[in-house]
Amino acid sequence: MLRVLLEIWKTPDLRGKILFTVSILVISRVLAFIPIPGVDPLALRNLFSGSQSLDQVLRLLDMFSGGTLLNFSIIALGLNPYINASIIMQLLGVVIPKLEELQKEGEYGRQKITQYTRYLTVPLALVQSYGVLILIRRSAPEFLGSLSPLALLTVILTMAAGTILLMWLGELITEQGIGNGISILIFAGIMARLPVNFGQTAQIFNAQNITNILLLLVLGLVVIVVTIVINEGQRKILIQYARRIRGNRLYGGQSTHLPIRVNQAGVIPIIFAISIILLPGMFGEFFSHASSRVVADAAVAVKDFFSNTYYYSSVYFVLVLVFTYFYTSVTFNPTKVADDIKKYGGFVPGIRPGRATAEYLGYILGRITLVGGIFLGSIAILPFIMTDVTGISTIALGGTSLLIVVSVILETTKQLESQLIMRSYEGFLYR
Repeated sequence: MLRVLLEIWKTPDLRGKILFTVSILVISRVLAFIPIPGVDPLALRNLFSGSQSLDQVLRLLDMFSGGTLLNFSIIALGLNPYINASIIMQLLGVVIPKLEELQKEGEYGRQKITQYTRYLTVPLALVQSYGVLILIRRSAPEFLGSLSPLALLTVILTMAAGTILLMWLGELITEQGIGNGISILIFAGIMARLPVNFGQTAQIFNAQNITNILLLLVLGLVVIVVTIVINEGQRKILIQYARRIRGNRLYGGQSTHLPIRVNQAGVIPIIFAISIILLPGMFGEFFSHASSRVVADAAVAVKDFFSNTYYYSSVYFVLVLVFTYFYTSVTFNPTKVADDIKKYGGFVPGIRPGRATAEYLGYILGRITLVGGIFLGSIAILPFIMTDVTGISTIALGGTSLLIVVSVILETTKQLESQLIMRSYEGFLYR
């Protein structure tokens, strides 16, 4: 491993890409500590230790933004609007034929979809900025104080502009650095929270909970290994191509594999499930002080239900499993794949082309998706399990953040290795 790192550092262009990526990351972390004027961060910190439902919303946003929401910096929203816009564009690509055609047009189509995603990010950033401010202001009126409408508009525009700036920095990393810029910025934000978590753990460290801390660290290593295995796991389906003779040439007769990943949906189902399951608690918080007694009682009942960790985690697990099936069906269509295989003269040995192949692929996909869904559901409720087992919440493993960290490390490592191999091969050719 050390030899590979030395070879990467000795390659001038790779070294330049790495240094450029590190520079952008440093800039993003500096931006995370530039506060928005006119607000009271202390009130926000007090709110974080208050209502459980609101705490989950804010902690989710804070996780993806790398602690910028707690500081209420100019990039307080992080990349959440861009992530939501990307998910919306992926779903629209299924129902809008023109977007589906763009997805098939290679680099040009990818650039156009990226451009549409940027356009969609702007209104989403504005709406989410306003929503976050309203959410905080309802529970902490002193947070914004007595800001005028113009000052409030300035805060909203600043938050939206911070998201656009962060999006631009991520795209710079993608174009001139190493790896996917958006993923690396999220990864850096998650890692930036680790010193804070370990510092909080050090404050409660004593001889009585040392066993629980060691158990937490061991279980953490086990979870990381399992996450890597599942994330890299795939089922390879053999595809055979029939031989065809055109003129004096023989075509086909080759075999290849169609890989179906165990975690086909990535982290998207968890994000979907979080967005849905937090809504009842938020509405319960908003309407718990309604003038109507019936509405207030119903809101309190909903809030109490979702404040129960066991009920909350059970519903959360089921939602992740459902969204895993939903998103996998959107991204992998067995009928379409079977038609493409048949179109190019391919077939699965022992399975008739066309409908039979689609049913076979659907059967395999359903079983693999079940494993992937259970894995994602377990990852999602992992913090609740770890906190309940060890009684330590300061370094409870965040399932979503852990999955993102592992995925980004694997993806970036593969990209570095492929670029190093490509340059070594080019050097061999020119010797």
